[in-house]
Amino acid sequence: MVFYLLEKLMIKKILVPIAFSKYSKGIIKFANDLAVPLGAELLIANVVNERDIEAVERIASFGYKVDSDQYIATIQKERVAELELILAELKIAEERYNFVFQAGDPTMELLRLVIKHNFDLVVMGTRAKDIKHIFTGSVAEKMFRKCPISIIFHRDGDVAKDLDKRVRKELKH
Repeated sequence: MVFYLLEKLMIKKILVPIAFSKYSKGIIKFANDLAVPLGAELLIANVVNERDIEAVERIASFGYKVDSDQYIATIQKERVAELELILAELKIAEERYNFVFQAGDPTMELLRLVIKHNFDLVVMGTRAKDIKHIFTGSVAEKMFRKCPISIIFHRDGDVAKDLDKRVRKELKH
């Protein structure tokens, strides 16, 4: 039923933002499992938060030998290598996906990608620390409010279990 609905919506391009957390592999697998029967292409995206770059620049201003360009290049190299390991483990062929690495405000950069590339769907993860504020302050919450296309939030088994415990505890009060 779900694939029938997605086919009717003509889902051909899926944006998959990941933060290289322990949940990233599950998010990619979920997105790929949606994309394959639809014949959709995946763009896996990672955005280095501009706050991290500003922190490196602040440290450099104190005379330390750090460079924001070098920092970004190092992070990109590490993340590309990590992504290759994840994709190899999931047995996702190179022709099934593209990868983009950007720096800036994560929400704004993801929204720019959605608009620029005319994506049909975003598949992303979300984690919650407090049941009262499941999304507040997160990139997921901001994407939920601002994104002009549909978003599917994938919750890894661990996240789902944690949320289940929190909801059950909250409902008992």
